[in-house]
Amino acid sequence: MPGLLRGLARTAAIAGTATAVSNRVSRRQAGRGAREDQQESYQQEPEPPASDGGEGAGGGMDDVLAQLTQLGELKRQGVLTEAEFAQQKSRILGS
Repeated sequence: MPGLLRGLARTAAIAGTATAVSNRVSRRQAGRGAREDQQESYQQEPEPPASDGGEGAGGGMDDVLAQLTQLGELKRQGVLTEAEFAQQKSRILGS
């Protein structure tokens, strides 16, 4: 009987470990997919026309601030890496 309990305990431990690993892989793949989708949407967005400051320079700045805020939120959530964040930030700022 002790051998049977030991076998059951070992099976339960292995099954628990396998489940944890499977869940981690699934979360990682979902995160990658979300980052790739986000990156594709950034690449598909047309570049906003450069404002020469003539028609309401404040409107363009509001758009830039909104994009930077959204970008910061994506980084905070872990959707973007530091490198992706820096790349998109420089694209938004035009530098």
